Order: sequence, then C-alpha cells, then structure tokens
Amino acid sequence: MFIALVVAAVASLGTPLITSVATTFHVSLDSAQWTLTIALLSGAVATPVLGRLGAGPHRRATILATLAIVVAGSALTVLPPPFAWLLVGRAAQGAGLGLTALMMGVARDHLPEERSAPTIALISVVSIIGAGVGYPLAALLAEFGGLRAAYGLGLLVTAIAFVTAWRSMPAAPAGRSARVNVAGALVLAGGLFLVLFLAGERSLWSRHLAVAVTLAVAAVLLLGVWAVSELRTKTPLIDVRAVRHPAVAGANIAMFVGGSGMYLLLTLITRYAQTPHSAGYGFGLTTFVAGLVLIPFSVLGFVAGKLTPRVRKRIDGPLLLAVSAAIVGGGFVLFATARSTVAELLAAMGVLGFGVGSFSAAMPGVILAVTPKSETSSAMSFNYVVRSVGYSLGSAIGGLILAAGTATDRLFPDDSAYTTAALVGIGAMMITTLAGLALARRRSSETTP
Repeated sequence: MFIALVVAAVASLGTPLITSVATTFHVSLDSAQWTLTIALLSGAVATPVLGRLGAGPHRRATILATLAIVVAGSALTVLPPPFAWLLVGRAAQGAGLGLTALMMGVARDHLPEERSAPTIALISVVSIIGAGVGYPLAALLAEFGGLRAAYGLGLLVTAIAFVTAWRSMPAAPAGRSARVNVAGALVLAGGLFLVLFLAGERSLWSRHLAVAVTLAVAAVLLLGVWAVSELRTKTPLIDVRAVRHPAVAGANIAMFVGGSGMYLLLTLITRYAQTPHSAGYGFGLTTFVAGLVLIPFSVLGFVAGKLTPRVRKRIDGPLLLAVSAAIVGGGFVLFATARSTVAELLAAMGVLGFGVGSFSAAMPGVILAVTPKSETSSAMSFNYVVRSVGYSLGSAIGGLILAAGTATDRLFPDDSAYTTAALVGIGAMMITTLAGLALARRRSSETTP
C-alpha cells in the first residue's frame, strides 16, 4: 500500500507545480503542462508491460527495477539540468504507476483470502487518493522552498519505497512464466500515446482539426491492430479473451465512463476554487490552499475504502459500483446547485472522495472474481490503462466545455459553463450507474438456480 501511495503521489507532483516550472525554466504554461502529461503517458504505456512481467517468475526483479527507474527520474527532477531532462525525469516517475497492479498481484498471492481482498481494495483506493496527499505537500514546499524542494520530496519518498521493496517484497510463486510480446507492446504504446495526446492537446482540435482527426483515426487503427494481434499470439501482453468476459468488460466500461466523470468533477472544483473574484465567481485561492480542498477527497476516500470490504459482505460488487457512481453523481448535483462558499466546495469534494473511494475499492473484486491468480497483475493493469484514458478524457471534456463558455474578450469562462460541465458529469455517472446495475442483474441471474 505504501508503494502504491508513493508512485501515485509522485506522479501527481506535476499538477501543482506547472506554474513554478514555467517561471523557473522560462517556458510557456502549455510546455510546462507536459510535466504532468508525460508522466500519465509513460504510466499508461508501462502499466500493461509491467502487468505481464509481474505475472511471471521475475516479479520481484521487475518491481525493484521499476522503482530504481523512478528513483533515478526523481533525482533528475531535483538536479538543475535543462527542461528536456526534467521531462525525462517525469516520464521515469510516471512509469511507477504501473506498479499498482503488481502490488495487487503480490497481495493476492501471499496473503490469505480474508486479508488479500481488503488489502487489494485499499491498494486501489490509495492509488487514487495519492494525488490528494501529494498535491498540498508539493504546493507547500514549492511556496516556501521552491521547485527543487517540492521535487526533492518525490526523491525522498521514492528512495524509501525502493528500500522498503528491497527488504520486504517476496518472490513470485514458482511455476509461472511470462513473455512480453515486444511488437504488441510497441503498437499498444503508439495507440495509447495518440489517445492521451489528443485528450491533452485540446487546442489541436480547435486550431488543426484535420490533423487531430487524422491522429484519432491512426490511434483507432493501431489499437485495432493490437487487439487482433493479441488474439493470435501465444504470448499476449493482455489476455484479450479474458477481458471480453462480460463481468470484466462491463467493469472496464464502467471504469472508463465513471473515471471520465470523476476526474471531470475533481478538475472543476479545483479550478473553480482558484478562479479570482474578479471573474464574478470563484474564491481566488492560492495553489497551496486549493490543494487543501483535496483533503476531504483523500480522507473520505480512505474511509470508504476501509468500509467497502465490510459492505461487500452484504452488497454484491457490481451493485456497489452502481451505488458508488450514484454517490459521485450526487457530488455533481451538489456542485451544480451550491458553490457559493468554500464550505460547499469542500462538501462536494468530500462526496466525490467517498464515491471514488468506494468505487475504486469495489472494482478489483468485480474483475478478480473471474480472473485466475496468475493473471491478477495483467487484468488489473488493463483496468488501470482504461482508467488513465478515462481520466484524460474527463480532463479534456472539462477543458473544452469551459473553453466554449469563455467569451473572446474574457480570460475566465462564465459561471454557467461550470454548470454545463456538471450536467455532463451527471450524465456520465448515470451511464456508469446503469452499467453497474446491468452487471449486478447479470451476476444475479448467473447465481440463481
């Protein structure tokens, strides 16, 4: 759980430091944004590869090697090299995001069943709330100690995580084998890169629509070629046939649509809190104070993660996904109707955190219920790739709606644009709730004699 928390927190360091990077390295804000984007990209690409390696006999070596890369990347972010090397360091840090699925595999292999299920649920939760932990700490250090102090925190905690893994990480059970389909990995990496790039570069759609459409078509073709090759190869990167299982496919659809909505609300609240009063709304909070708004998200998300394994004894996993999505939808409703005070933003963030925490804790149980132990890391790595794409899409949707609601002579969008974005989010969570209910209905029909 500590390793999952560290890699998530370190990958999120780019969010509160974008402005500091722009001023320190004398680059544009769009360029500085890549310190966050490149970490998400490398994480999405590394996750399925590490998931396959983690399913084999060299899982311990894979974990240690990846953490060593993360530590080396963290060192690059602290040293004073050119901006390009900072991006290299952030890419290396992002690769650590692929370790979360491996931690679930370790828990499932080496803990008794009564302990592994709640531990896996918490690993899933801390991989989400890590951003809520890292954001205010990084903002505080950047405010008082500068950019290098904030990135120094990342170096410290990743070094501790490496030592922790070195001392305590067990070897994988004997009798397993795993080969990485290098060609498949490269095709998947290309497709994912284009998808996340198009989601992050919103200006490309408005200024160079033909280029954006061409890249989108290329992404679809690459992912299609990858899926076909995975079905034909004897050493698939991800077992596509297992992913097509109704329970797994439904869970991944819920993760994609629900993840888009969850990240949309997270970005809406933090952006609204930092909007200056001169815009006619907002609270003009500093980066550090705005980071504190994430505390209810992290605290209630962790509480929900602790409660979910107990609730699952009474409520089936798919139904719990539906209930969690409905809770997040309630957060959207609260934000759409009541955001005149900081307390109301905190309430909406708390509701979001509780819904995301329970959703994240329930998700592994739905997938792993039909997944062999040996495929735990691979199955969950695919789910995390889906989550990354969903988060990127949610961020892009929020940006596009707010951009459309910004008058040509104004710097900030109209207040009504936030309401429009919230309504879109409510629709996304309704779809997710229906997907969860459909899964629950199917599970019920399968278990009824």
